[in-house]
Amino acid sequence: MKKIFIACASLMLASFIQPPKTSFVKASIYDFKVPALSGGTIDFSQFKGKKILIVNTASKCGYTPQYEYLEKLYEKYKDKLVIVGFPANNFGSQEPGTNDEIKAFCTKNYGVTFPMAAKVSVKGDDIAPIYKWLTDKSENGVMDADIKWNFTKFLLDEHGNLIAKFDSQVGPMSDEILKYLN
Repeated sequence: MKKIFIACASLMLASFIQPPKTSFVKASIYDFKVPALSGGTIDFSQFKGKKILIVNTASKCGYTPQYEYLEKLYEKYKDKLVIVGFPANNFGSQEPGTNDEIKAFCTKNYGVTFPMAAKVSVKGDDIAPIYKWLTDKSENGVMDADIKWNFTKFLLDEHGNLIAKFDSQVGPMSDEILKYLN
């Protein structure tokens, strides 16, 4: 009886010293569904098996010509890469347009065919949940990231794992990005 009491007491003491094991599943990029620029929904679960490049975009920015190279990148690698643009007005009010105006601008000026999400906020109190996930290590499990300007890029692998972040000045066709695609 004494041995049973000691064993029970030891187990109880151990439960006070060690936190209980809990299991919770981190959100995955595949859990996100976002409104699309032209209506409907972009469901990230449909991109399983492909790399994903997520870019915050703006129509009146010095980096706006990157749309041309994003489209070229998308066309060249679309069998293994999807690009999703997220128009945002967070920096210098450089994306003031409505979703319809943004879509018309991207189509007319750059022939954009890759998926574009509806306009969002990529930082601040009203940050879109997908951007909270991308920029917060406690959510994505990989890194904290600060978005300093338009055309910041996040690359995820074929399994939805965040693998790299590129600042605005890194062009879509740069070796820094292409090394992940070749």
